Amino acid sequence: MRIYKVGGAVRDRLLGLAVQDTDWVVVGATAAEMEQAGYKPVGKDFPVFLHPKTHEEYALARTERKSGHGYKGFTVFAAPEVSLEEDLARRDLTVNAMAEDEAGNVFDPFNGQADLAARVLRHVSPAFVEDPVRILRLARFAARFGFSVADETMTLMRQMVDHGEVDHLVPERVWQEIARGLMEQHPSRMFEVLRSCGALARIAPEIDALWGVPQRADYHPEVDTGVHVMLVLDYAARQNAPLVTRFAALCHDLGKAITPADVLPSHHGHEGKGVPLVESLCERLRVPSDCKDLAVMVCRDHTHVHRAMELRSDTVLELFHRCDALRKPERFNQMLDACVADARGRTGFENVEYPQAEYLLRLLVAASEVDAGAIAQACETKAQIPQRVKQARVAAIEATRN
Repeated sequence: MRIYKVGGAVRDRLLGLAVQDTDWVVVGATAAEMEQAGYKPVGKDFPVFLHPKTHEEYALARTERKSGHGYKGFTVFAAPEVSLEEDLARRDLTVNAMAEDEAGNVFDPFNGQADLAARVLRHVSPAFVEDPVRILRLARFAARFGFSVADETMTLMRQMVDHGEVDHLVPERVWQEIARGLMEQHPSRMFEVLRSCGALARIAPEIDALWGVPQRADYHPEVDTGVHVMLVLDYAARQNAPLVTRFAALCHDLGKAITPADVLPSHHGHEGKGVPLVESLCERLRVPSDCKDLAVMVCRDHTHVHRAMELRSDTVLELFHRCDALRKPERFNQMLDACVADARGRTGFENVEYPQAEYLLRLLVAASEVDAGAIAQACETKAQIPQRVKQARVAAIEATRN
């Protein structure tokens, strides 16, 4: 029985990064021998065991053979005769196909160290085409490390897209990888890679359609909307924004890719034309409700926030009600953060002043401090309450802005 540290732990150590999770591979052992040594079996699809003391996962060396569509269509073979190199050969990228023994010796049969030095993501073998999730993972690694993609790997990914492999991805897995990529240092790189290989048009056509759509002349005439959205997204990442804000930044301009004739009907009275596209994207990818709700809000109302200084007091209150800001001020804060990212997501505007955020927060505090309970008690009938509360809040907003 020989035990090796493999994958991301080896890669990150060589890059000088903190190792988050450690994966282990066991060569030359059977499942029975692992259990006899005190390891607890937990794997469903292939033999994985928990260490009796550290509880880290140890997997028997294995090979995989394609047996169907998608990322689950594999037949796994694990046996003592499977070598370390055979196990590493089934991995996706050369930078992830290295192992390290207990003495610290690195086994690198596919030249992963050379690709780390060159900052290149390259597939290990033609078997890369067998798992479409690898396209998403590669794009996510590009966002994390800022690496380029080897030409032959990009060609392979385009072939996978053309052959329909991406169409077999389940929505939950797509969202899982996109969400992780959004939280990386340079999330725009993920979308650039997905767009370059054609996968973005398959999994998120609403986003892919933004490239080639010009920005408003007074905003950034030389840059199209797709480039602008990527700048907005990266700005949000630099601010360490949470996932909900980054996703909202990604979706805020979806309406710019459609003409008035393309606008979809919707039951919402105040929304922008992009909201149905946000809803469609979220439904297809099974996006969590908190991410969807903020994305819809930002898409619908970010232009109103930009024009906050021009809005009448009653219109400001309407904005607060649409965004449920009185009950959920934290979420409204996240909306404002996305709007700041939109304003600063333009080359040369990264530090532009954005007084609208602080201004609206002051008005929200004023509206929130109105004692609705006291007003209700003073009303002769219940029917009077909503209008009186509204009047009081509009007055409070008006007094604060003057």
